[in-house]
Amino acid sequence: MVATDALGPAAVDDAELARMLAAHHSVDGPVTVRDVVVSEYPYDLVAITTRSRHLVRGTLVTPTGERRFGLFVKVVQAWERSPLFAQVPEHLREVAAAGVPWRTEPLAYRSDLRTRLPDGLTMPAAVAVRDLDELSCAVWLEELDVVEVAWDESRSTRAARLLGRLSGNRHVAPLAGVAGVRFTLRDYLGGRLGHQVLPMLRDDGVWRHPLVAETFDEDLRARLLDAAGRASALVEEAMALPHLPAHGDACPNNLLHVRGVEGFVLVDYGYWMPMPAGADLGQLLVGDVQLGRAPAGDLAARDAAHRAAYVSGLRDEGCDVPAELVARGHAVHHLLLTGLSSLPWEHLGDEPSPALAALARDRAAIARFCLDRVDETATG
Repeated sequence: MVATDALGPAAVDDAELARMLAAHHSVDGPVTVRDVVVSEYPYDLVAITTRSRHLVRGTLVTPTGERRFGLFVKVVQAWERSPLFAQVPEHLREVAAAGVPWRTEPLAYRSDLRTRLPDGLTMPAAVAVRDLDELSCAVWLEELDVVEVAWDESRSTRAARLLGRLSGNRHVAPLAGVAGVRFTLRDYLGGRLGHQVLPMLRDDGVWRHPLVAETFDEDLRARLLDAAGRASALVEEAMALPHLPAHGDACPNNLLHVRGVEGFVLVDYGYWMPMPAGADLGQLLVGDVQLGRAPAGDLAARDAAHRAAYVSGLRDEGCDVPAELVARGHAVHHLLLTGLSSLPWEHLGDEPSPALAALARDRAAIARFCLDRVDETATG
């Protein structure tokens, strides 16, 4: 029996595990591993391109002594491998499969992006990245000693400035489209937005559901439907704006505080690619709100502070994209990716509860904010 059998298709024998660790730590001479234990890593969010997450711990025995090791093993896969893919109508499956660029994360870890990130940001060290077949890959990362911290506004504003530095850094820029992987707002329009989000907004039955009817008023409905009708034009406007490197999902959940590390450790690079300047500010602002982990609060005031910090980060790196284009790019991108899909559609079958009603109210606040920002940043 192989110690890592619990990893399924990602399993390796002890000799291969020892070779992987020796290469990563630049250890010369014979090495072995012992006391290897595999455990499933708990995670409560659905990720359609993640098959499994495990921790692999043990002891590496080297000519100069022993050292404990801990590895985080994540198997990523094409969306068509996910059980949720069965919910996609047959005639949309080819479009849906192409609309999720699952290879981006393995390619980011295969690159030297970690050595290019600006001070204050880093990413987990990759021990190995191995293709399992044409539609899945195992990413072996060093285990992180993550410390849970409160996300106050000081922390969020600091993150915004570092995200600006990430976008404006000239060393990072060449890796913004790793290995030619490119997913744009046009792809999103031709996929999820066009085939799921916009039809949902035009479905009278969704708007009659009590959870929606009690939180998304008629004015908000009219504004969302108007924006839905302009979705194609908004996509083309965003495509014409300056594009910069973006993490793609810079929510607090993916900006980790790790013991012994200054700044933030960025994880989950599934949408690492060029995006309109300011795009990362959307998830930083509302990522936890969307999930019901934090109240909406004063979105406008927080967003203004984040945008100012992000522009300062750009300037730290010598990037001169005008602040008004950052504001417009962020606003249009945020409406297309988040505002238009704010209806709590995934909860329409849940039992009513005060927590669910609060989540719906905060989703409505997000939608209003996104629409307001697009109106406020319009130039014509």
